[in-house]
Amino acid sequence: MQMRKTLIGLAILAAGASAQGPGPGRGDHMGFGPPPGMGARFLGAEAGMPGRVVRNAPYAADIVTESTRTLPDGNHIRQSTTAKVYRDSEGRTRSEQSVNLNGLAANANMPQMVFINDPVAGLHYALNAKDRTAVKSNWMPRGHGGPPPNQTQADGSQANGAQAAQRRQRGASNPNVKTESLGRQTIEGVQADGRRMTVTIPVGQMGNELPIQSVTEIWYSADLHTEVLYKHSDPRMGDTVRKLANVSRSEPSRTMFEAPADYKVTESAGRTRGGGPGPAK
Repeated sequence: MQMRKTLIGLAILAAGASAQGPGPGRGDHMGFGPPPGMGARFLGAEAGMPGRVVRNAPYAADIVTESTRTLPDGNHIRQSTTAKVYRDSEGRTRSEQSVNLNGLAANANMPQMVFINDPVAGLHYALNAKDRTAVKSNWMPRGHGGPPPNQTQADGSQANGAQAAQRRQRGASNPNVKTESLGRQTIEGVQADGRRMTVTIPVGQMGNELPIQSVTEIWYSADLHTEVLYKHSDPRMGDTVRKLANVSRSEPSRTMFEAPADYKVTESAGRTRGGGPGPAK
């Protein structure tokens, strides 16, 4: 029992950490952290850029993650998981996520976790559906609600693009980084703009005899303020695809962003910024 509680605690901390990745165009993928690696992590995502409040763009969707890795003997490891995300017009978000430990599939003995961020009430909830318990903490969004650079806000105004321009300039000056626009297309019923970044590791930089190339493709929806498709291919780690599926633009029920009445709620100490709860009292 103690080991199970410890694993759950580690998973909650990992989920909070992975949900704090940089925003669209800066390595974040629908609220996910980097491509799959070792250690405790959750397969799921916050609805949009984690920690940033997005209003007037409600939706619900599945996030499907598929990863493939080829071993030296030609064997393949394939994993596929699905998480649920919701966002209402006030910017509340809910993510329903499954525990993933050391790259293994979700264990039936481990609980499904639900994370709720409520910027209106300034609260964050971590719900354990199996034990019907919840940890509640005060919550402060990261970035004070601002949109990512060069992205359109919900009211149609433009954000300051200085940081985006600086990143483009750094990328343009690096001969080992190539960025190209992929135009616009409809993905899961929403318009998305795509770009591809190819990064080359030169011969000898990390002891490699030949150049190593990793390719990242991102399709971002300005209407939803989130990425709808992310592809990453790296010969060292394999291939990862994350995509939105079954997208609904309807307003989610208000009850989706509350702790159920029959849950035992524990207050946490301190305030969190865009992530998981602090230590429970």
